[in-house]
Amino acid sequence: MIGRNDVCWCGSGKKWKKCHYPQEPNKAEASPSELYFTRYGIILKTPQQIAGIRRSCHLAAQILDATCRMAKAGVTTMELNDYAHELHLKAGAIPAPLGYGSPPFPKSICTSLNEVICHGIPDYRPLQDGDILNIDVTCILDGYYGDCSRMVCIGDVDAEKQRVVDVSYKCLMRSLDILAPGLAINKIGDVIQSYAEDHNCSVVTQFVGHGVGLRFHEPPQVPHHRTQIDTPLAAGMIFTIEPMINAGKKEAVIDKHDKWTARTIDNKPSAQWEHTVLITDAGYEVLTLL
Repeated sequence: MIGRNDVCWCGSGKKWKKCHYPQEPNKAEASPSELYFTRYGIILKTPQQIAGIRRSCHLAAQILDATCRMAKAGVTTMELNDYAHELHLKAGAIPAPLGYGSPPFPKSICTSLNEVICHGIPDYRPLQDGDILNIDVTCILDGYYGDCSRMVCIGDVDAEKQRVVDVSYKCLMRSLDILAPGLAINKIGDVIQSYAEDHNCSVVTQFVGHGVGLRFHEPPQVPHHRTQIDTPLAAGMIFTIEPMINAGKKEAVIDKHDKWTARTIDNKPSAQWEHTVLITDAGYEVLTLL
């Protein structure tokens, strides 16, 4: 979690304590939006913001779907990247990963292959029969962000890879089923970790889901493992759930050269599925469904 002396998430360059550090409002007068922003740093989105984020999420889902359909044996992940990049441009959108972070991410999508957990960088290696591939698309449309990812199996995959692909998908679906206003965020991780461990898999703890919509990453953090974070969900919250599930050990190792690619410590396969969700008064809406 962000500390008082860390740089504020808003991009001002100031320390959090000097910028957006929560100040308790007068509870008798504060709206839910004021309470959540001052207490947790969470922006409950307005109807106008939700409409813009919904459009961006729908576009991200369309680009992801088209790119996944292109992923076949013999195709390189660089070809997938270039195709997705063109789809962004044709839609008047910006690929959010391109140039993001430090060092700047060099491509427009993430392509994480086999033992790569996340943040895989597209390259010229042709996809092969037996590969499993996560494609992660985040687009910026009219200033709003949409974020989603999906697994693709190339040809026939072995039992271990199929298991981790299936378990990661079930983990995401089971976590969606419990979403409702008032639910503590840590219940999401409880459901995911329980299901993964029941099926002889582990949950990556070094990466988490996150708020999204007005920026690429914003509060809250959404761990996929058991924690004590009991922030209650509220209508207007938008965030990702993106459980990264490993067939072996949970630990990730970051590539020393590119500073981005995260691989399993034991080279066992990993899988991830991701949706962006909106908490509503009645429950939830998956914004990245087609």
